[in-house]
Amino acid sequence: MTQLQESEQRVYQGQFGDFTITKDDRTGVIIYRAGLMVAALSFALASWLVLWLGNTPTVLNALTPLYVCFCLGLGVSLLTIHIYLGLLHRVLQIFWAIGVAASVVLAVQAGEPLALTVYNHPVTILGIGFIFAALTGIYFKEAFCFNRLETKVLMPLVPLLLLGHLSGFLPVQTERVLLGVWAIFFLVFALRKVVQEIPPDIGDKSVFVYLKEQRSVRA
Repeated sequence: MTQLQESEQRVYQGQFGDFTITKDDRTGVIIYRAGLMVAALSFALASWLVLWLGNTPTVLNALTPLYVCFCLGLGVSLLTIHIYLGLLHRVLQIFWAIGVAASVVLAVQAGEPLALTVYNHPVTILGIGFIFAALTGIYFKEAFCFNRLETKVLMPLVPLLLLGHLSGFLPVQTERVLLGVWAIFFLVFALRKVVQEIPPDIGDKSVFVYLKEQRSVRA
C-alpha cells in the first residue's frame, strides 16, 4: 500500500508539463490488461479445440461462447487503452462495433455454428474481420510503444491469415500453423502485459491534456 501511494504521489515530467499517476489511472490499465487476458485465453482455448479436437459438433458449439468472451474482452481493452491519437482510438472502437454487429447478424441468420459459417463462407471475413482489424491495431500500438517481438509477429500474421483464407491461397495446413502461432503469441503478449510496469501503459498524461486543450480551442 505504501509503494502504491508513493507511486501515485510521484511527479513525472511530461512533454507538456508535469503529471502524476492516480489510482484511477492504474485501475484503467489493470482493466485494459484484464480484457486482453480474457481475449487471449478465449482465443487460445478456441484455437486449441480446433487444432487438437477438430470440427466436431461439441467443439463447434463451444466456439461461439468463447468468441463472445473474446469479443467482450477485446471491447473492454479498446475502451481503456491509452492511445495519443484520439481518431485512431475511435476508429479501432468503430471497427470492433462493426465486427460485433456482423457477427451477431451471421449468428442469427446462419443455421449452423458461427465458426462453421465463417470457415465455409470466407466472404464473411469482410464483416467479422473488423474485429480482428481492431485487435491488430492494439498489436501495432504495443509494437510501436514497447518494441515487443510477439506483437511485431502478430501485426502481419493476423491479416495474412485472414486475407489468405478469404482469397483461398493458403493451404489448410499453413492456416493451422498460423493459427497456432497466433494463439501462442497472443497469450505470450497478454501474460507479459501482466508483469509489465503500469506507468508505461499510461503514457505521458501531459500529451493527453494538451491534445484535449487543442480540441477545445478548435471547438
